[in-house]
Amino acid sequence: MTRPDTSALAAELVGMAEEDHRTGPHAHSADPADQLAWRRLTARHGDRLAEIMDEYGWPTAERFGEDAARAAWLIAQHADRQLDVQREALRLLEEAVAAGAAGPRELAFLRDRVLVNDGRKQIYGTQIAGVEDGSPVPWPCEEPERVDALRAAVGIEPFAAYVAKHAPR
Repeated sequence: MTRPDTSALAAELVGMAEEDHRTGPHAHSADPADQLAWRRLTARHGDRLAEIMDEYGWPTAERFGEDAARAAWLIAQHADRQLDVQREALRLLEEAVAAGAAGPRELAFLRDRVLVNDGRKQIYGTQIAGVEDGSPVPWPCEEPERVDALRAAVGIEPFAAYVAKHAPR
């Protein structure tokens, strides 16, 4: 049985992530037209990722390449208005991590994103609710006293270091 060539899909995923990075600042723009452009972009990308996942499962680095796997994760992260896509991405990424085909760090970020979008408390403190007194503040966490230990277990820096990296300058 021959394996399908995924290089075109890998290039497509990477291209979508690049477009995401270029357009991303519009997500927080005061201009409604910018926000609408961001929503349309993430919806289009979420729809396409759903099609890819339906056909191929989670786009792993082994099958699609490291850049495409990272791009798929980013697209899933930003599919906030498509919880069905995020939940399916989470399920498939969980399977990939369990099989050793993906890393737990990305899984932790996506798990927190889905929990927050479901209105639940996050686990790893990866999702920021806003900025207070110049410092990012996470959405509520299940076990705030264990956040740094949980983060360390999946290869994420301590929360204070994360905040320092993302604090407004």
